[in-house]
Amino acid sequence: MIIVHLRLICVGRQCFSVRDKRIFESENKMKIELGAKNCLYPMPTTLVGALVNGKPNYTTIAHVGIMDLESVSLGMNKLHYTNVGIKVNKTFSINLPSTKMVKETDFCGLVSGKDKNKADIFKTFYGKLKTAPMIEQCSINMECELIKTVDFPNHDIFIGKIKATHCDETVLTEGEIDFEKVQPILFVLNDRSYWTLGKRIAKAWNIGKELIM
Repeated sequence: MIIVHLRLICVGRQCFSVRDKRIFESENKMKIELGAKNCLYPMPTTLVGALVNGKPNYTTIAHVGIMDLESVSLGMNKLHYTNVGIKVNKTFSINLPSTKMVKETDFCGLVSGKDKNKADIFKTFYGKLKTAPMIEQCSINMECELIKTVDFPNHDIFIGKIKATHCDETVLTEGEIDFEKVQPILFVLNDRSYWTLGKRIAKAWNIGKELIM
């Protein structure tokens, strides 16, 4: 950000006078402060499942996180109908829909389970937890046990332990999940849009070795 009342603008060891502003802008990228804006997007769009009053319910959640390799977090507004079932049963599922399911996925974020049985548009199955409904049409499903709830002013932060993961054989390559085959839906809040996964650009913990002297 340029403060116009300053006489000099410095970048590293180089300084420019205010009258050289055009040079500064053209030769160096400008940084603009946006305020306290969370820009950790895109995020994978998931369908979170729980039993509410004995019936399966699903809601669309993109604010998911990895706590460690066996634990996950969900940031869910307290108004969500699904929250009640997670708290009562201490279980939930995370289902990863493909881009082919974008219409159904968006629908589950528009309609409340209080008003409509959203499970009707899916085929539900259960795993070892028995109270964590999962969606057969989603290629990846994780059943989780609730281990902690963190109370935020407007959100419940649910932390769960993954008890079992299920996936379609069709998305495996040499025994590992191939996300090019999964084609997950990515969510970006900035433009309130869904995006697709791009191409692999490099191998992790490998490409950086080129800079090790």
